[in-house]
Amino acid sequence: MPMLDVHIPEGALTTEVEDRLIARLTDLLLAHEGARPDNPRARALAWVWVHRPARMFVAGEPADRPRYKLVPQVPEGQYDDERRAAMVADATAAVLDAEEQMGRSRDPSVIWVFPTEIPDGTWAGGGQIVRLGDIAGYVLGSPEKGQSYAQQRLSARRSQQPAPA
Repeated sequence: MPMLDVHIPEGALTTEVEDRLIARLTDLLLAHEGARPDNPRARALAWVWVHRPARMFVAGEPADRPRYKLVPQVPEGQYDDERRAAMVADATAAVLDAEEQMGRSRDPSVIWVFPTEIPDGTWAGGGQIVRLGDIAGYVLGSPEKGQSYAQQRLSARRSQQPAPA
C-alpha cells in the first residue's frame, strides 16, 4: 500500500509528460515496495497526490528552474537499505527524464526524495488501523501468506535498527 506525495511546481511539466511521470513513479513505488506493478490488487492501493506549489524559493530567492520533492510512504518493513536507495535513484531518474522531455538539462540537485516508512500499527484506512500483514494478505489473496510475509519483513527491518540507549 504505497503512497506518494509529489510536489511538482505549477507549469513545470505538460499534462502528457506529468501523466507519464506519475504512471512511472507508481510502477517504481510498487516495485520498490516489493509488489508486482502488474498486480491489480497492489496497483489499486498505490495512491499518488500531486501538490502544485505556485512558487518555490531557493536561498530566499525565487527558484531559477523547477524543483521537485517526492515523499514515498510505505508500511514499516517494506524498505531496506537496498530498496530505499533504489527508490531514490529510480525516482530521481524518472523526474530527470521528464525534465529532459521539457528541454531542460539533467540536474539531479533539483530533486529531493524522502522515502518514509510508517510504523506498523499507525497506518490506517477506511476508519481502521491496517497492519502490514493485512495489506500483504489482501495483495497476495491470502491472510495467512500476508501474516507470514509481514512477520518476515518486520523481523528483518527491526533487526537492522540499533537498540535504544
